[in-house]
Amino acid sequence: MDAQGRGQAGDDNVDPADQWVFDPNTGNYELRLDPAGQAAARPSDRRAPGSRRAARRPGGEVDDTDTRPLPAQGGRRGGRGADEAEERPPGGRAARRSGSRSAAASAPVAGPASRRKRKPKPSGRKKALYWTAGVVGFVLVAGCGGAFYLYQQLNGNINKVDVGVENDAVSDGPVNVLIIGTDARSGKGNSGYGDAGSVGHADTTLLMHISKDRSNATALSIPRDMITDIPDCPTKQKDGSKKIIPGEHGVRFNTSLGQEGRDPGCTWRTVEKLTGLKIDHFMMADFNAVKELSTAVDGVEVCAAKDLNDPKSHLRLKAGRHTVMGEQALAFVRTRHAIGFGSDLDRIKMQQQFLSSLIRKLKSDAFSSPSKLYAVSQAATKALTVDTGIGSASKLLDFGQDLKRVNIDKITFATVPVLDNPNDKATVILDKGKADPLFAMVRADHALAKGKKGKGKKAPVSKAPPGLVRVDVTNGGGPIGSAQETVDWLQNSKGARLSTNAGNAPAKLSATRLEYAPNQADQAATLADWMGLSKSALKKSSQNAGDRVPMKLILGKDFTAPGTPIAAPTELPDNVQNVNADDKNVCAK
Repeated sequence: MDAQGRGQAGDDNVDPADQWVFDPNTGNYELRLDPAGQAAARPSDRRAPGSRRAARRPGGEVDDTDTRPLPAQGGRRGGRGADEAEERPPGGRAARRSGSRSAAASAPVAGPASRRKRKPKPSGRKKALYWTAGVVGFVLVAGCGGAFYLYQQLNGNINKVDVGVENDAVSDGPVNVLIIGTDARSGKGNSGYGDAGSVGHADTTLLMHISKDRSNATALSIPRDMITDIPDCPTKQKDGSKKIIPGEHGVRFNTSLGQEGRDPGCTWRTVEKLTGLKIDHFMMADFNAVKELSTAVDGVEVCAAKDLNDPKSHLRLKAGRHTVMGEQALAFVRTRHAIGFGSDLDRIKMQQQFLSSLIRKLKSDAFSSPSKLYAVSQAATKALTVDTGIGSASKLLDFGQDLKRVNIDKITFATVPVLDNPNDKATVILDKGKADPLFAMVRADHALAKGKKGKGKKAPVSKAPPGLVRVDVTNGGGPIGSAQETVDWLQNSKGARLSTNAGNAPAKLSATRLEYAPNQADQAATLADWMGLSKSALKKSSQNAGDRVPMKLILGKDFTAPGTPIAAPTELPDNVQNVNADDKNVCAK
């Protein structure tokens, strides 16, 4: 038959990567997991006489080989396995050829043969693994997990943990995926890393937020040494019973996993409490995932702005660009002593550079051949532990297809802002002044990725000085006493002496609103900035107001306290570390 291993007798070594066939009806490659000789998986057996592809050989044999060229396979030749021989129809090849000719002769005469072959039906237990060209999804490593287009044959690779929450694989709203890299020494290839005897920690943690419209994504890196609170968390034991692991206050974030018997559900609940975001799914992997995935894609390009020599991670790189894989890739994402101040925050930057480059590699050419796709899919699924909501290959397939629309230039990595801990130099504490607005942006589904500057953008409205801001404040749904509390804050904290408490509003409002006239735009801009009001909260009238007519600020049910922004910000706070996944100029230094 052909040199790609389909129908090749006498060789017991079948490479699954050699079993890919291109389907012109869908534009997809199919991995034929059925034995090559089974008639059900042979599109050519169903062809009508006269097909241009059913050319007869001398002696009357029908050549049913698909002559469409396949991607180069490096000279591999496949063959039939032992289990395939058990499934052959009796009578040998001659009988099968005779049966094929009889079936063709008895078929109704068709019209002109199509150049396209029909889409083969799935074969039940052994279905095909499909890959749609150009679709990558997210693959996250550096001690993290990933989402791939997987199917039946890879199902057995995936480990799952019941964390007491099972969400659907596909959601109509935003999606939040917790990605955990553990430093546990257990498992293949992990014995030389991490702490001896340790059950593992949440060594690398990212919260990936994918927007509701799938136009952008934000990955928040959470420092492992950040002091935080871990809530009580239920865990499922091996015998099926549940055990509540008591929470702790003022401990390192990385102890949310492994310690005291905590499972990924404990890290899940810790991140939810920290950020206010509801998590949909988690993915967890170990050290070996970095080595296997980087090797499967033939290496990942990284950049060093200076010579790097880290005796702890064993990374040695000259300044410049390099392609790393296997042990060297793992050393890169574990390095911190050779860069910056030698802290975990510096290592996070290394990991973000690596992840960005890996995503670009996958998007550009890692799936350029079936053999690469197969290798990447195997490496990824063997490295994964996930929640039950995406705990099968078919669910991961649905999940990946839902997320595939996000472009690389709309993926932003950011580090949760922290400050040095004055009580312990080895740890950090949350910088609430910057973290709260960042979390609010993500909760509001605002993109961190900067869009291209539009032409003809309106000039910003000038702001009035505090002494000229004249406003009547009414309470239309906020806590009792909100109007007076806001007036006191405006007068004493902001210098707005012309603000007045106008009592309760005539009607309740779900959202705070500021009503103003065209000639009060400068006053409205100042007040909106103070109150953290969104554009949708501003209502401009059609006519100008008199000199002493005040604006009207109605506090709605969304109001909590003066000084607390009502609307989530649309811009990152200053000095929050972030990098775009499409930025190819990031170098470790």
